[in-house]
Amino acid sequence: MGSREEIVAAAAKVMREQGYAHATTKVIAQTAGYSEAMLYKHFRDKTDLFLSVLSDELPALGATLAELTADPGRAPLRDNLVRVARLGVAFYLDSFPIAISMFSSRELLRSHRQRVGGVGPRIPLKGVEDYLRAEVELGRLKAGTDVEAAASLLLGACFQQAFLATFEEREPADLADRLADTLLAGL
Repeated sequence: MGSREEIVAAAAKVMREQGYAHATTKVIAQTAGYSEAMLYKHFRDKTDLFLSVLSDELPALGATLAELTADPGRAPLRDNLVRVARLGVAFYLDSFPIAISMFSSRELLRSHRQRVGGVGPRIPLKGVEDYLRAEVELGRLKAGTDVEAAASLLLGACFQQAFLATFEEREPADLADRLADTLLAGL
């Protein structure tokens, strides 16, 4: 493994343990076994590193959504929704400990929001919307389906399950099948 990958893995570990706000680049570099200067050879700043953690270390929700959007008919619609629900819960479960500390300070949140162009948390939502739109075009969801509302319902439920599991320090309930069935019943 190269230094970049080791730094991202160390950042994920430190951010899970201490949260984004308290994870310093110095501690991340030390955890990876590198100097802070080496960290800055690969990343502009802590936000750049955080974004790498989200894309490299957390469950592959974005890649799966891109794959489903490109070829929605490869698997049954219900199976795809169950897969998205399971990955959604896993993604939010893994990202809570890392991202939640950004909400501890309006200034930190504002700064982070400006750095990521304000779209950060909307990326998974847009991915589900795009996938559902592809299903509408394929004819497996009825024309006129409110894909924004449907995506919000699915990911909102995933977020809630991850939040409860994190708060209660337990494994999340596996509601993916029931979430998919409930969503499909309304569509």
